[in-house]
Amino acid sequence: MASVFTHIINGDIPGRFVWKDGQAVAFLTIEPVTPGHLLVVPRKEIDHWEQIDTATFTHLSDVAQKVGRAVKEAFDAPRMGLLIAGLEVPHVHLHVFPALAMETFDLSNAAKDVAPETLDEHAAKIRRSLVDLGYRENVPD
Repeated sequence: MASVFTHIINGDIPGRFVWKDGQAVAFLTIEPVTPGHLLVVPRKEIDHWEQIDTATFTHLSDVAQKVGRAVKEAFDAPRMGLLIAGLEVPHVHLHVFPALAMETFDLSNAAKDVAPETLDEHAAKIRRSLVDLGYRENVPD
């Protein structure tokens, strides 16, 4: 059965994409630990991060750095967090978010009822930042 992320990637479920390329996508999570929290996800379904081939893992890390720089700039974050949890959805994903304190790394502290308009605004800020950083070719309209 396809994962929820595959359904988002395929457009069956809406997603607020900020990055798309042939191997990976990045989109905002609907339950952010801080504003700007997004997920970097490979297009191919891989359950556990240690099962991923080195080239794909390297690409995901590269995308995470690029979108992380954009989020840091867009939200004036002091630091960026990166987390691979792997328990919520059986499809590898990297959490990238403004890290304000160690509590930020606890996904159980995620907001549950963020207004869709707020998430849309956050996605637009990150897309603008990615374009400003020179990544226009990977920023979806």
